Amino acid sequence: MKRFWKMYQVEQKIFLRSPDVILFNLAMPLVVFLLIAMIAGNKEAGDSGLTFLQSAFVALSTVGICCSAFMSIPITIVESRSQGILRRMYCSPCSPARLLACDTIASGMMAVISTFLLTIAAVGFCGYRMQGNVFLYVAVWFLTMASMFSIGLMVASLCRTTKSMNVATSLLYFPMLLLSGATIPVEIFPAWFQTAAKLMPLGVGIDLLKSISMGVYDRITIPAITLLAITGICGVIAVKTFRWE
Repeated sequence: MKRFWKMYQVEQKIFLRSPDVILFNLAMPLVVFLLIAMIAGNKEAGDSGLTFLQSAFVALSTVGICCSAFMSIPITIVESRSQGILRRMYCSPCSPARLLACDTIASGMMAVISTFLLTIAAVGFCGYRMQGNVFLYVAVWFLTMASMFSIGLMVASLCRTTKSMNVATSLLYFPMLLLSGATIPVEIFPAWFQTAAKLMPLGVGIDLLKSISMGVYDRITIPAITLLAITGICGVIAVKTFRWE
């Protein structure tokens, strides 16, 4: 346990010293939220029953998840494999599985910090108050993170080269970030596009989180099952196809 904790501390420091992580995981969602709050905070977002402030808080709380799942995790794993780091560690007392666990937890911690900073801004400076059950919201937020991380781990297992990984993560990251409602409020999209956005894996999580944040619990079963299915299927594929070298 002591070795694991030491390795985790090193990996977490590397993440915190990365300009990309600070910019996209921490700064971007906070800046976008404050801009939306100042421009259209209390205006109703379409006919959703949500204000732009309420919609933006929920959506942007998933940006850290998106960045970690589709950029940090696959890049770290595939680059470590292509550079022979995992192969060398496999033959040493330091297990490569420990390194992967530390990287995943460090990525998850960055998503948690991103949402924590966003919550402070929303509650402390913009007067946001959640109508639904906070504990259920937190549980579903972690479920959303688990499902997105399972997709990221699956990509890291299936991609054998850095080039293929860059293509795969770009095809996942940018549509998820821009078209699922994570950054641009989905309520301003046409009706057909809103439906398409809610079918994307991250869109399912965002729609579920919005329902819970508003205290609407009569349509959360199917999205929750969908996220659990994504986690299970992608997780199994990631484990079955993973290679150390």
